[in-house]
Amino acid sequence: MGGADRMVRAVRHDRGDDEVAIEEPLEIRAGGEPLAVTMRTPGNDEELALGFLFGEALIEEARAAGPTEDLAANTVEVEGPLVRRPADRRFYTSSSCGVCGKGALEQVEVGAAPVGWEGQAPRELLAGMPERLQQPGFTRTGGLHATGLFDLDGTALCVREDVGRHNAMDKVIGWALREDALPLAGRALCVSGRLSFELVQKAARAGAPFLVGVGAPTSLAISLAEAQRITLCGFAREGEINVYSGAGRVG
Repeated sequence: MGGADRMVRAVRHDRGDDEVAIEEPLEIRAGGEPLAVTMRTPGNDEELALGFLFGEALIEEARAAGPTEDLAANTVEVEGPLVRRPADRRFYTSSSCGVCGKGALEQVEVGAAPVGWEGQAPRELLAGMPERLQQPGFTRTGGLHATGLFDLDGTALCVREDVGRHNAMDKVIGWALREDALPLAGRALCVSGRLSFELVQKAARAGAPFLVGVGAPTSLAISLAEAQRITLCGFAREGEINVYSGAGRVG
């Protein structure tokens, strides 16, 4: 089956047949210890686990990831010890918010160096990135978010879909971690929806100089993008964008 076939399920409703996005829990274990549960769309689960742990600054390089020894369903094991202990809680996240399980505001912000890449990208290239996002699952269901990683010639390097916007981002960053492509200097991340704090945080950890979104940014997303020297572009539609931070990189 194709990738989109793994993400959708046929259903009946009062007016006929439809397809909906699959949403199931995924437990992430590290070093044998249950660490996080997220509601996600199945597929690329190892990338999701690696991207999540990297975004939380719990790992710094690619690790082996796969089924657990007990072959538990909907569970991924990431090998090796964490580089630091997480706060005295586990991450229990939902499909809509990557930071909802965190118990205190000071635990939300993950340390990352400001992005130092000094090049430029044409405005029209950034504005056109959403049109280059391949979203077969969204086309069929209308219920999936997408994140894409792009070179600055417009080439899509990796695109992932998920019912959770932060999961789609984690899958892309997990792919880049496996490909030894971090930090993402000279590349852009593009998301299919709004630009929230946790997406900017993940982009900052990945060292991406550009984050482009179809929707609007939040105030906290803009503040973090400014602090991390990320060029944050919203309302990327019909060849236009609004640049909220880092305008010097937009030619």
